[in-house]
Amino acid sequence: MTLVPRLPTSPLTDLLNRPLRSLRISVTDRCNMRCGYCMPEEEYVWLPRQSILSFEEVARLAGIFIKLGVDRIRLTGGEPLLRHELSTLVRLLRGFPELQDLALTTNGILLSRHAHELREAGLNRVTVSLDTLRPDRMQQFAKSSRHADVLAGIAAAARAGLAPLKLNMVVIRGYNDDEIIDLVEFARGNQAEVRFIEYMDVGGATGWSMDLVVSQEEILERLRCRYGSIEPVAGKGSAPADRFVLSDGTALGVIASTTRPFCRSCDRSRLTADGRWLLCLYGEAGLDLRDLLRQDRSDAEIAEAVSRAWRAREDRGAEQRTTASERGALYQLASLRADPHREMHTRGG
Repeated sequence: MTLVPRLPTSPLTDLLNRPLRSLRISVTDRCNMRCGYCMPEEEYVWLPRQSILSFEEVARLAGIFIKLGVDRIRLTGGEPLLRHELSTLVRLLRGFPELQDLALTTNGILLSRHAHELREAGLNRVTVSLDTLRPDRMQQFAKSSRHADVLAGIAAAARAGLAPLKLNMVVIRGYNDDEIIDLVEFARGNQAEVRFIEYMDVGGATGWSMDLVVSQEEILERLRCRYGSIEPVAGKGSAPADRFVLSDGTALGVIASTTRPFCRSCDRSRLTADGRWLLCLYGEAGLDLRDLLRQDRSDAEIAEAVSRAWRAREDRGAEQRTTASERGALYQLASLRADPHREMHTRGG
């Protein structure tokens, strides 16, 4: 097969001049937790197993994206470590010399048994979701009693050298917003950097309401009350997090997707486990790349379809949501059941 040539002097850009640089690849829609902001229901419609891309298909698509300008890939799910032999995919992706960063987002439950092999395979870094330091809260909110396994996974990632190690906390008023300081201290003691994420109204967040959102400004104010002055770090670029430094040099980030969307600089897109390419986390439609693969289309033909879609992109989903006159959850249960691609655990969060 012949790949399209990479054109570093002519980046592929959309209608807002945003380059195609970062690709999130979901390797499964399955998960071993049931977090209330993502999977709060009892039953789900899963993607058919025969529809899931093989590692070879994922690697082929990744190679096409890389030749078009992508230099950062993040593996997601669902819970990506539920996909057997994930290190095999990591090795395949590491075969592309243009790839500058290969990361993984995980809930950490299975991380302790896989951290070393993933690092050996070529994974650069890992982000672990850690919404609470209290096992009882994790049991209540995520339907999991494996809090100790998450902490063990974080320790194993640090030992394996998967750095920088980041911890994601979705801050929800009345659930875990009293643990903001605790997470900073925990991260500081575990070679990690915490990322506070505003609660978003996407996917399975059917119980979302604006009064549950703890804004970036409120998070920073709570931190100031404890630590004193907080200085912003310059040079955010297209990164989703605004970074800050405490007076002792401790760094942390806040992702303010709900109150201060970063749509105008977003260079991310998402590939679902069954090969649907989504140009925005809020996007309704997507480009079915699996069909193109299994119709034996050439790499050049698939690259042309990707290029055409990105050049026409004008998505600003989070920004447009801020203008809603009566803002509530984006989807209700019936709508999610009608199309599982609307679920956050399907589109990679």
